[in-house]
Amino acid sequence: MKRHDLLNQIKEAQKEKGFVSEAVIQDMAKAIGISISDVYGVTTFYSFLSTQPQGRHTVRICKSVPCLLQNGETVSAAIEKDLGIAPGETTSDGRFTFELTNCIGACDQAPAMLVDDAIYGNLTPERIKTILQSHD
Repeated sequence: MKRHDLLNQIKEAQKEKGFVSEAVIQDMAKAIGISISDVYGVTTFYSFLSTQPQGRHTVRICKSVPCLLQNGETVSAAIEKDLGIAPGETTSDGRFTFELTNCIGACDQAPAMLVDDAIYGNLTPERIKTILQSHD
């Protein structure tokens, strides 16, 4: 493994296990010949990577100004209500992890969210319920 492949290797490890464990971070550091803190730093820098187990689906709500100006807080509250969890938590059945994140590149569709890699925009509480129900 080469240092320039680090991010791709971390992403691949997360894809396989659902998160990047401490053991994986240590193994990568050893394989590349860099410090554990360097690998950990890359892993924790990106919001789409996690060092904690995640749900099968990750719901990310944009907390940037365009989404907030378009009732983003209402959307966030609807997700909390529908899933029964707060940002940073995972449902007890392991189905969903809910996160707040900075811009997801959908300002023209504010308020917006990502479910896994799919962008959903122009959200309303009613649409959110339907979108979440469609992800099994």
